[in-house]
Amino acid sequence: MPGRPARRLIGFLGGTGPQGRGLGLRLAAAGHRVLLGSRDPERASAVLKELRSPVGALVGVGNREACEAEVVFVTVPYAAQRDTLAPLGDALDDKIVVTCVNALAFDERGPRPVRVEAGSAAEECALLLPRARIVSAFHDVSARRLLHLDEPVGIDVLMCGDDEDAKAEVALLAADIPGMRAVDAGPLRLSAPIEDLTAVLMSVNRRYSIHAGICVDGLAR
Repeated sequence: MPGRPARRLIGFLGGTGPQGRGLGLRLAAAGHRVLLGSRDPERASAVLKELRSPVGALVGVGNREACEAEVVFVTVPYAAQRDTLAPLGDALDDKIVVTCVNALAFDERGPRPVRVEAGSAAEECALLLPRARIVSAFHDVSARRLLHLDEPVGIDVLMCGDDEDAKAEVALLAADIPGMRAVDAGPLRLSAPIEDLTAVLMSVNRRYSIHAGICVDGLAR
Protein backbone atom coordinates (compact mmCIF):
# COMPACT_ATOMS: atom_id res chain seq x y z
CA MET A 1 0.00 0.00 0.00
CA PRO A 2 1.64 3.31 -1.06
CA GLY A 3 2.77 5.47 1.83
CA ARG A 4 2.20 2.75 4.42
CA PRO A 5 4.76 2.88 7.25
CA ALA A 6 6.97 -0.19 7.35
CA ARG A 7 6.22 -0.70 11.03
CA ARG A 8 3.06 -0.05 13.02
CA LEU A 9 1.94 0.51 16.59
CA ILE A 10 -0.35 -2.43 17.34
CA GLY A 11 -2.56 -2.87 20.40
CA PHE A 12 -4.18 -5.96 21.89
CA LEU A 13 -7.31 -5.96 24.04
CA GLY A 14 -7.21 -9.02 26.24
CA GLY A 15 -3.68 -9.62 25.04
CA THR A 16 -2.64 -11.76 28.01
CA GLY A 17 -4.50 -14.84 26.73
CA PRO A 18 -2.80 -17.47 24.55
CA GLN A 19 -3.77 -15.95 21.19
CA GLY A 20 -2.94 -12.40 22.21
CA ARG A 21 0.43 -13.51 23.51
CA GLY A 22 1.21 -15.49 20.36
CA LEU A 23 0.15 -12.86 17.83
CA GLY A 24 1.73 -10.07 19.87
CA LEU A 25 5.01 -11.93 20.09
CA ARG A 26 5.05 -12.67 16.35
CA LEU A 27 4.25 -9.09 15.33
CA ALA A 28 6.85 -7.71 17.74
CA ALA A 29 9.39 -10.12 16.26
CA ALA A 30 8.50 -8.69 12.83
CA GLY A 31 9.52 -5.24 14.08
CA HIS A 32 6.18 -3.72 15.07
CA ARG A 33 5.71 -2.06 18.45
CA VAL A 34 3.08 -3.98 20.40
CA LEU A 35 0.95 -2.80 23.33
CA LEU A 36 -0.22 -5.95 25.10
CA GLY A 37 -3.36 -4.82 26.90
CA SER A 38 -5.22 -6.24 29.88
CA ARG A 39 -7.90 -5.15 32.34
CA ASP A 40 -5.03 -5.31 34.85
CA PRO A 41 -1.83 -3.62 33.57
CA GLU A 42 0.20 -5.48 36.19
CA ARG A 43 -1.06 -8.74 34.70
CA ALA A 44 0.13 -7.61 31.27
CA SER A 45 3.59 -6.82 32.65
CA ALA A 46 3.72 -10.22 34.37
CA VAL A 47 2.87 -12.00 31.11
CA LEU A 48 5.79 -10.30 29.37
CA LYS A 49 8.11 -11.77 31.99
CA GLU A 50 6.53 -15.21 31.51
CA LEU A 51 7.20 -15.05 27.76
CA ARG A 52 10.92 -14.57 28.40
CA SER A 53 11.26 -13.14 24.94
CA PRO A 54 14.30 -11.25 23.67
CA VAL A 55 11.92 -9.07 21.66
CA GLY A 56 12.03 -5.55 23.10
CA ALA A 57 9.02 -4.11 21.29
CA LEU A 58 6.37 -5.61 23.63
CA VAL A 59 4.91 -3.32 26.30
CA GLY A 60 2.34 -4.33 28.94
CA VAL A 61 -0.49 -1.79 29.35
CA GLY A 62 -4.16 -1.45 30.27
CA ASN A 63 -6.82 -2.06 27.64
CA ARG A 64 -7.61 1.64 27.20
CA GLU A 65 -3.96 2.47 26.63
CA ALA A 66 -3.78 -0.32 24.02
CA CYS A 67 -6.46 1.60 22.09
CA GLU A 68 -3.86 4.29 21.34
CA ALA A 69 -2.40 1.96 18.70
CA GLU A 70 -3.00 2.36 14.96
CA VAL A 71 -4.38 -1.17 14.66
CA VAL A 72 -6.12 -2.86 17.59
CA PHE A 73 -6.68 -6.61 17.96
CA VAL A 74 -9.51 -8.00 20.08
CA THR A 75 -8.42 -11.33 21.60
CA VAL A 76 -10.81 -11.73 24.52
CA PRO A 77 -13.13 -14.73 25.05
CA TYR A 78 -16.55 -14.19 23.53
CA ALA A 79 -18.17 -14.03 26.97
CA ALA A 80 -16.02 -10.98 27.76
CA GLN A 81 -16.42 -9.17 24.43
CA ARG A 82 -19.32 -6.87 25.28
CA ASP A 83 -17.96 -5.83 28.68
CA THR A 84 -14.52 -5.18 27.20
CA LEU A 85 -15.57 -3.18 24.14
CA ALA A 86 -18.56 -1.18 25.40
CA PRO A 87 -16.46 1.29 27.48
CA LEU A 88 -13.85 1.69 24.71
CA GLY A 89 -15.97 2.69 21.74
CA ASP A 90 -14.87 6.33 21.69
CA ALA A 91 -11.20 5.33 21.81
CA LEU A 92 -11.57 3.10 18.74
CA ASP A 93 -13.37 5.46 16.37
CA ASP A 94 -11.85 5.24 12.86
CA LYS A 95 -9.31 2.63 14.00
CA ILE A 96 -8.74 -0.69 12.25
CA VAL A 97 -10.04 -3.24 14.75
CA VAL A 98 -9.14 -6.87 14.09
CA THR A 99 -11.48 -9.21 15.92
CA CYS A 100 -10.14 -12.69 16.58
CA VAL A 101 -13.07 -13.56 18.84
CA ASN A 102 -14.84 -16.88 18.31
CA ALA A 103 -18.44 -17.26 19.48
CA LEU A 104 -17.77 -20.51 21.30
CA ALA A 105 -18.68 -22.14 24.58
CA PHE A 106 -16.95 -25.06 26.28
CA ASP A 107 -18.11 -28.09 28.24
CA GLU A 108 -16.73 -31.54 29.08
CA ARG A 109 -17.10 -32.59 25.41
CA GLY A 110 -15.07 -29.64 24.15
CA PRO A 111 -15.93 -26.47 22.18
CA ARG A 112 -19.25 -25.74 20.50
CA PRO A 113 -20.53 -22.74 18.51
CA VAL A 114 -22.79 -20.25 20.26
CA ARG A 115 -25.60 -18.59 18.35
CA VAL A 116 -25.21 -14.81 18.34
CA GLU A 117 -28.16 -12.49 17.75
CA ALA A 118 -26.03 -10.20 15.56
CA GLY A 119 -24.99 -13.18 13.41
CA SER A 120 -21.42 -13.64 14.65
CA ALA A 121 -18.99 -12.34 17.25
CA ALA A 122 -17.49 -10.12 14.55
CA GLU A 123 -20.85 -8.59 13.62
CA GLU A 124 -21.58 -8.00 17.29
CA CYS A 125 -18.19 -6.28 17.52
CA ALA A 126 -19.22 -4.01 14.63
CA LEU A 127 -22.42 -3.07 16.47
CA LEU A 128 -20.47 -2.27 19.64
CA LEU A 129 -17.92 -0.20 17.68
CA PRO A 130 -20.01 1.39 14.91
CA ARG A 131 -17.30 3.87 13.83
CA ALA A 132 -14.41 1.40 13.81
CA ARG A 133 -13.13 -0.39 10.71
CA ILE A 134 -13.77 -4.03 11.61
CA VAL A 135 -11.85 -6.95 10.14
CA SER A 136 -12.51 -10.51 11.26
CA ALA A 137 -9.35 -12.63 11.09
CA PHE A 138 -6.88 -14.99 12.84
CA HIS A 139 -9.69 -17.09 14.38
CA ASP A 140 -8.17 -20.41 13.46
CA VAL A 141 -4.50 -19.82 14.32
CA SER A 142 -3.00 -22.16 16.90
CA ALA A 143 -1.51 -20.19 19.78
CA ARG A 144 1.10 -22.88 20.29
CA ARG A 145 2.29 -22.47 16.71
CA LEU A 146 2.55 -18.73 17.21
CA LEU A 147 4.57 -18.99 20.42
CA HIS A 148 7.35 -21.03 18.79
CA LEU A 149 9.25 -18.20 17.11
CA ASP A 150 11.81 -20.52 15.55
CA GLU A 151 9.14 -22.27 13.46
CA PRO A 152 7.10 -20.86 10.53
CA VAL A 153 3.38 -20.87 11.16
CA GLY A 154 2.55 -22.46 7.80
CA ILE A 155 -1.19 -21.66 7.56
CA ASP A 156 -3.68 -19.41 5.79
CA VAL A 157 -5.81 -16.91 7.69
CA LEU A 158 -9.40 -16.50 6.52
CA MET A 159 -10.31 -12.81 6.69
CA CYS A 160 -13.70 -11.07 6.44
CA GLY A 161 -14.68 -7.41 6.40
CA ASP A 162 -16.58 -4.69 4.59
CA ASP A 163 -13.68 -2.18 4.46
CA GLU A 164 -11.36 -3.22 1.64
CA ASP A 165 -8.49 -0.92 2.67
CA ALA A 166 -8.63 -2.20 6.24
CA LYS A 167 -8.47 -5.79 5.00
CA ALA A 168 -5.47 -4.92 2.86
CA GLU A 169 -3.67 -3.54 5.92
CA VAL A 170 -4.44 -6.67 7.94
CA ALA A 171 -3.24 -8.88 5.10
CA LEU A 172 0.11 -7.07 5.19
CA LEU A 173 0.39 -7.70 8.93
CA ALA A 174 -0.34 -11.40 8.41
CA ALA A 175 2.37 -11.53 5.74
CA ASP A 176 4.87 -10.22 8.31
CA ILE A 177 4.54 -13.53 10.18
CA PRO A 178 6.70 -16.22 8.53
CA GLY A 179 4.62 -18.87 6.82
CA MET A 180 1.32 -17.01 7.18
CA ARG A 181 -0.94 -15.72 4.41
CA ALA A 182 -4.26 -13.87 4.60
CA VAL A 183 -7.06 -15.04 2.32
CA ASP A 184 -9.93 -12.62 1.70
CA ALA A 185 -13.06 -14.65 2.42
CA GLY A 186 -15.52 -11.83 1.72
CA PRO A 187 -17.78 -9.51 3.73
CA LEU A 188 -18.12 -9.45 7.50
CA ARG A 189 -21.39 -11.39 7.35
CA LEU A 190 -19.38 -14.53 6.47
CA SER A 191 -17.51 -14.50 9.76
CA ALA A 192 -19.98 -16.86 11.50
CA PRO A 193 -18.97 -20.05 9.61
CA ILE A 194 -15.29 -19.20 10.13
CA GLU A 195 -15.84 -18.79 13.86
CA ASP A 196 -17.77 -22.08 13.91
CA LEU A 197 -14.97 -23.81 11.99
CA THR A 198 -12.60 -22.95 14.81
CA ALA A 199 -14.56 -25.29 17.07
CA VAL A 200 -14.09 -28.07 14.49
CA LEU A 201 -10.33 -27.46 14.31
CA MET A 202 -10.08 -27.46 18.11
CA SER A 203 -11.92 -30.79 18.22
CA VAL A 204 -9.55 -32.26 15.63
CA ASN A 205 -6.56 -30.97 17.57
CA ARG A 206 -7.88 -32.49 20.76
CA ARG A 207 -8.56 -35.88 19.19
CA TYR A 208 -5.24 -36.22 17.35
CA SER A 209 -2.98 -34.16 19.66
CA ILE A 210 -1.95 -31.81 16.86
CA HIS A 211 -2.22 -28.09 16.07
CA ALA A 212 -4.08 -28.08 12.76
CA GLY A 213 -4.68 -25.01 10.63
CA ILE A 214 -6.26 -24.00 7.31
CA CYS A 215 -4.44 -24.06 3.97
CA VAL A 216 -6.35 -22.89 0.89
CA ASP A 217 -5.40 -24.90 -2.19
CA GLY A 218 -5.19 -23.31 -5.64
CA LEU A 219 -3.95 -19.85 -4.66
CA ALA A 220 -0.47 -18.86 -5.80
CA ARG A 221 1.86 -17.92 -2.98
